[in-house]
Amino acid sequence: MSTEIAPRSVRLAGWVAIAQSVAGLAFVLALVTRGLSGEGGGVGAFDPAQTFGEAGYFTVLSGGVLAAGIGLTRSKHWARTPVLLLQLLLLGAAWYALGPSERALIGMLIAVTPIVVLWLLFRRDARTWTMTGSTAPDADLNAK
Repeated sequence: MSTEIAPRSVRLAGWVAIAQSVAGLAFVLALVTRGLSGEGGGVGAFDPAQTFGEAGYFTVLSGGVLAAGIGLTRSKHWARTPVLLLQLLLLGAAWYALGPSERALIGMLIAVTPIVVLWLLFRRDARTWTMTGSTAPDADLNAK
């Protein structure tokens, strides 16, 4: 296993992913508060059980992103793919806000962090680190 430290761009992408997960956990807190208040909201409102289910879903998702972000800051190769996948999902949400929803400002704000993280993770130094430092944990390096 490689003990080399990831390039700065990879570690910075990890910190951005951690910030995204903290934003997700703040959303979870808002959902739980809404569910406990008993007030569902406006049109198409959820009952408290559905709100808690949504909060549980976003807790799992945000927890996974948090783990992957911490993994990137600690130079773990496995953490790159989950973070990349999340960025692609966020770009899809941004596209929807820009296009069909006609919420250009919200769409542009959503798109900023995924574009930054994708740029950081596809820089030459990050790609070199990804391609050169990974060996399967069960690989027999002494086999002929």
